[in-house]
Amino acid sequence: MALLVLAMVVQRNLFAVVVLGGIYSFLMATVLVALDAVDVAMTEAAVGAGISTVLFLGALYLTRGDEARPLHRTWTALLVSVGVGGALVYGTLGLPAFSDPAAPIHTHVVPRYLNDGPRETGVPNVVTAVLASYRGFDTLGEVTVVFTAGIGVIALLRRRRKEENKGR
Repeated sequence: MALLVLAMVVQRNLFAVVVLGGIYSFLMATVLVALDAVDVAMTEAAVGAGISTVLFLGALYLTRGDEARPLHRTWTALLVSVGVGGALVYGTLGLPAFSDPAAPIHTHVVPRYLNDGPRETGVPNVVTAVLASYRGFDTLGEVTVVFTAGIGVIALLRRRRKEENKGR
């Protein structure tokens, strides 16, 4: 996956970048399946590898297929990116080890969801109870973002079609 990211960074052909991005999303979905996060994997495959790739290919159809060469090197952007990446890595050092049974999520959150979830939400399926009740506003926000993005794409495509019709 790291090699795919490096290949995307050095590419100037935007079609190749879109295809490599779709492959990266598909590989990320397979990693999520290996981590037993099947629901997140299906979302990544559908949105990341599927819809996003199709939307980017549609955008490429409406624009040029090559990236313009920058007039100067953007060292500031590189330094900011490395700094933010370093801060994120530093932030992960305080997290508990992966699958640590003594982690707070396993000692506080999970027992509450499993023991009190069906009684508090009235939903027998724990995953559905978490997504629809405990994280209901989060799920609503995610749906709102995807819907707004879709409306934005439709608005841009309709505007372009009207401009093309005026030129005729």
